[in-house]
Amino acid sequence: MPYLSSTARGAASTNLRTGFGVPGYAHPLVAPVEWSELTRPGTPLHWVVLNVCDGPGARPDPHCLEAAGRLRNAGFRVLGHLDVTHGARSLGELVSDAQCYLDWYQVDGFFLDRCPTDRTALPGIQRTVGTLRALLGGGHIVLGHGTHPCPGYAEVADQLVTFAGPWNDYRWSQVAEWTAEHPPERFCHFVHGVPRGHLDEALRIARWQGASTIYFTDRTDRGGSADPWESLPGYWDDLVSRIGTGVSE
Repeated sequence: MPYLSSTARGAASTNLRTGFGVPGYAHPLVAPVEWSELTRPGTPLHWVVLNVCDGPGARPDPHCLEAAGRLRNAGFRVLGHLDVTHGARSLGELVSDAQCYLDWYQVDGFFLDRCPTDRTALPGIQRTVGTLRALLGGGHIVLGHGTHPCPGYAEVADQLVTFAGPWNDYRWSQVAEWTAEHPPERFCHFVHGVPRGHLDEALRIARWQGASTIYFTDRTDRGGSADPWESLPGYWDDLVSRIGTGVSE
C-alpha cells in the first residue's frame, strides 16, 4: 500500500499519545449527546471546534456557552471556527469574528477552516495568525488545509490538518516528505466513511504518516450533501477504547 512508504519516518516511532481533534459537532440543541460525550472521563481529547452559526453568530448563544464552559472546565481546549475561504476573507472580518469568540466563549484558540495551501497565500495567513495570537495572548492555532500545504505553513501554526476526506482516499494516501522534519503532534487527520472493521488500519496509517491528532467516523458526506462531522461515529466507544489502549505497529 502507498502509505507504507512512510514507515521509516523517525517521528512515527515516538510514543506520543494519539487523541481526538473534533472538527465541530452540530449545535448542542441538535447534538446534545455528542457534546456531553466529550467530557466523559478518559476521553483522549486534544481540542474541539466550536462553530455556532458559520462563525460566532450574531449574539452569545446560551447553549453554546454551556457546552464550551463544560469542556473548558474539564481542561479541554475549545477553538473558535474561522472560515478563511481559501484566503478570500479579509483580515478585518476574521478579527471581528475572533473577537466575538473571545468575548462570548473565552475560546483557547482558533481553527482556520478552508485555509489555502499555496506559497503566494502564505504571507496573508502569517499576518492573520500573528494578529490572532496577539488577541489570544498566545493560544492554539490550527490550519484546516485538508491536504498537504507548502512547507512554510508549518512555521506559522501549532498544527496543520494535512488530510480531511473519505476513507477510500485515505487508505491509499501518501505523506509529504517534508513532514518528517516535524513531530506527530504538529499534524491532524480527519477521515470520514471509515468502516468499523478498518479502524486499526486507519489508526496505523495515522501513526505511520506521523499524525497524533485524529478524528475518524463511519458517517459520510453523502456525495457532498451532508456534513460527516456533525454527529458521533457509530463506533465512538470502540474508537475511544482503541486510542486509550494504543494500537500496535
